[in-house]
Amino acid sequence: MQTSFEHFAVASMMGQPDTPPYANGALCFAEPWERQAFGLAVALARDGHFEWEEFRQALISEIAAWEATHNRSDPGWNYYECWLTALERVTEASLFAGHRPTG
Repeated sequence: MQTSFEHFAVASMMGQPDTPPYANGALCFAEPWERQAFGLAVALARDGHFEWEEFRQALISEIAAWEATHNRSDPGWNYYECWLTALERVTEASLFAGHRPTG
């Protein structure tokens, strides 16, 4: 069961360049760390450590950077590696900016 923020976060990505992998209407995670990275990003954004849209734009940028240097059929593609890199970027930026969570 998703919280309202989780629903908002996933819904904001549907049909966009950063849409997460889905199968049968559910998010797909090949490894436990992928689910954990997903949950961590949602929780940190929900708690005000960074704006969700800031994270989404970082993710879109990471996906574009990967696509610019790899063939689309490259078996090394992993959506959640881009996700994790984007999460690291926005978390680091938030820490250096001295951003404090809201609420």
